[in-house]
Amino acid sequence: MSVDERIERARVLYERAVFDGDATALETADRDLDAVEADLALARGRLVHGRFLDKGEEDPSEQELFERAARLYRTLGDVRGEGEALFWIGVFHQVVRRDNDAAVPMLERSHELAAQAGDKLTMSYALRHLGIAEHVAGRLAPARRRLEESVRLRRELGFLPGVAANLIGLAYITAAEGHRDQALKVLDEAGEIAETTGAQGVLRWVEEARQAL
Repeated sequence: MSVDERIERARVLYERAVFDGDATALETADRDLDAVEADLALARGRLVHGRFLDKGEEDPSEQELFERAARLYRTLGDVRGEGEALFWIGVFHQVVRRDNDAAVPMLERSHELAAQAGDKLTMSYALRHLGIAEHVAGRLAPARRRLEESVRLRRELGFLPGVAANLIGLAYITAAEGHRDQALKVLDEAGEIAETTGAQGVLRWVEEARQAL
């Protein structure tokens, strides 16, 4: 059901409660609007995070928005929505606060809920960021496993720019394992995918990685 449909149904349910005396209609309307509010909080939180990536300035409303969305989805019993919101809470801690200790439990729970809901895209994102946490901690083998599973899911979904982004991470891991030439080949594949799909941002990351390696 779309946002407009939920809002219109809330209006109709209000009229049913007032004119027909059906007080239970208000509970249904509340749930519809809670779903709208959760979706809006999640969407607005992503925009705030995008501004952080652009400006590098933390906005405390980011965490508040994602946590609000997670609470609403949990109350609604929306497992998929809660899993996605928890992922973004994890990203906030990892990317904005540089706090993997706080991020990892959120990312693990996100992956668990996304798996329950069959949400392979959120699973792939959670695995990517769990792999990043492992890499930062110097645990290369589990970092590789996480990223390779994320790549597998993204290939299955046809999410090719995401595949290219993960290949960059795998290239860094491969280089850290002492295989620089193989790492450069992985970057070549990432660059080809990014160029084919028009992912200019990912192409910039590929070039940055080549220079770093």
